[in-house]
Amino acid sequence: MLARRIYDSWPLFLGMLLLMISNGLLVTLLTTRATELGFSATQIAFMQAAYPLAALFGCLVAPRIVAAVGHIRSFGALASLCSTAALIHMVTADPWSWAAMRALAGFCFPGLYVVAESWLNGRADNHTRAALLSIYFITQTGGVALGQLLLGIPDSGGNLLFVIVSVLISLSLVPMLLSAQQGQAFEAPARLSMRDLFRLSPLGLSVSFVNGISQGAFYVGLGLFGVAIGLPVGQVGLLVAAGTLGGVLGQFPLGALSDRIDRRLVIAGAALVALAACGFLAATAPLLSGTVWLYAAIAVVGAFVLPLYSLGVAHTNDRLAPAQMVAASGGLVLVMNVGIVLGPPAGGLAISHFGAPALFACLAVLQGVTAALALYRLVAGEKPAETGTALPVGHAATPVASRLNPEAREAAPEN
Repeated sequence: MLARRIYDSWPLFLGMLLLMISNGLLVTLLTTRATELGFSATQIAFMQAAYPLAALFGCLVAPRIVAAVGHIRSFGALASLCSTAALIHMVTADPWSWAAMRALAGFCFPGLYVVAESWLNGRADNHTRAALLSIYFITQTGGVALGQLLLGIPDSGGNLLFVIVSVLISLSLVPMLLSAQQGQAFEAPARLSMRDLFRLSPLGLSVSFVNGISQGAFYVGLGLFGVAIGLPVGQVGLLVAAGTLGGVLGQFPLGALSDRIDRRLVIAGAALVALAACGFLAATAPLLSGTVWLYAAIAVVGAFVLPLYSLGVAHTNDRLAPAQMVAASGGLVLVMNVGIVLGPPAGGLAISHFGAPALFACLAVLQGVTAALALYRLVAGEKPAETGTALPVGHAATPVASRLNPEAREAAPEN
């Protein structure tokens, strides 16, 4: 049955893969190209922060758009805007217009994810939800990593890679729209108030926020770090790819471990390992430049930093009734995106004022805060909740993806 569901969903996974390749490529491409144009690290960081800032609004508005006009129209319109935004980078060369295009893409991409996730949910049943969510996560993160490899394509004119981004977004329309179900119903997920969500799981909400800052600093800051230490463009992309793939490799064993012991211990332990790895890089990164050890160390950082959001979501779900999980996911996504808005400026300012290795010092501080929060909740007398199942959740997922959690089936009846 699972194999059949995966086969039936291959157009969705292919379309999402193309979207994530284009999105991953564009993030790092903008950093390297902006550096060539003379943008400062601070300007690049704030330009990149326009994406998650607009994504905050996109996460709120996109479900309403899909509910109002349907999957096909929504996906076609939003993908066309994203493709156009990528091309406009070719004909402008100032931080303000690039920030505006990042904001446009940030507003549109959550809508594309909403469409993909709701279609995928329509193909899932309670026996295949978890597996399909895991494949969706791997598709998302694998696409980001693959996008970094395209940075090595020779581009003497400076426009080829922007064209490739636009073409990939346009091509993602083909499998997605051909697989669409015209009559599929869609209902925007409800939300829990932040006060109620904090009351139910203060650690889950706090970890989501701090990890959002970490992920924003990590994805944008790695590009700035690579440029600052003088790596070629292709090797800058490999830095981001190594960190992303490390996150994929760390996600499943950490999730499985947290299903067996107190999640607060796993969150604290992962954050402390990440703190040590970041401290090592802060002290030695210039010496490791151009060696395989630099990529290995960054992969270790990714392996222990990127899964923390999923662990925070799982910790929160342990304290919820199934009918609350989808609504709670909306709050966690919103809080994480607020953190992601702050991440690029934090990483960029650290590099601008204190040098390239300061990125990892900044990340080390954030992991120290995460570990302290988890250890505080562990010793505060809070009783451990009955542990459910930790499922991988990417930073690009929307609340709609939480319907694929089999534990949330009471809130997401089968279509």
